[in-house]
Amino acid sequence: MTFRVVEVLKRVDIIAAEDTRRTVRLLDHYGIRAELLSFHDFNETRRVEHLVTTLREGRDVAVVSDAGMPGLSDPGFPLLRRCAEEGIPMTVLPGPSSISTALVASGLPTDRFTFLGFLPKGGDKAVSALAHADRAGGSLVAFESPRRILKTLQAISETWPDRRVALCRELTKIHEEVLRGTAQEVAEELGAQVKGEVVLVLGAAESAFQFGDQARDASARRVLECLLASGMGTKEAAGLVAELTGEPRRQVYSAALVVKDNLLE
Repeated sequence: MTFRVVEVLKRVDIIAAEDTRRTVRLLDHYGIRAELLSFHDFNETRRVEHLVTTLREGRDVAVVSDAGMPGLSDPGFPLLRRCAEEGIPMTVLPGPSSISTALVASGLPTDRFTFLGFLPKGGDKAVSALAHADRAGGSLVAFESPRRILKTLQAISETWPDRRVALCRELTKIHEEVLRGTAQEVAEELGAQVKGEVVLVLGAAESAFQFGDQARDASARRVLECLLASGMGTKEAAGLVAELTGEPRRQVYSAALVVKDNLLE
């Protein structure tokens, strides 16, 4: 909590909170007595209409989430969009954001990064999403479910065995934890039971093609280009090249995704 946030919360008419039970404890601590209204994923659409009407009447509304930044995988975006569309003045008072916090805490390069939101379900799909994002260069930051993180780390380890990652859990909370290393090392340190909100950071990929030497890399790229240009599916092409080169199928599949993207441009 910054001094400015406390001052604003003391003078607004309504505080829309993700969980009123948790927020009221914070408000009590600072002696704040504004009207409290629940504003979460299950009532967000309905609440937006009420809050927009309130704002049109000239009253002030503040949006507070439990942990993190409202509007970034937390309630708030539909209301912000409506305010922007209707020209209703609004301001943002930055609070904890797991995206920037994880990036800095990771110890990985921060000069350029891509945020992917939540990774798709399934190790193959997650790796595919990460491989596509690699084209932009820089580190990658993504949210992941604690129930899926071990499978995702396993898939990353099989595709990029030496790639540096950081797993950030429960950021800015009591049980904050940051694990750094390869995906395999982090998975082993993490253990079987994972709880809390997870942010995964991957260091920048050096190259999609690292099959031993430059000539071999170039040959693999040309073969993938020919197979994909002929209409062969990405997995099938990657499987064939993996058999020819003896390289891990997941690594070749990651390279094939890059080649396919280049062909579509």
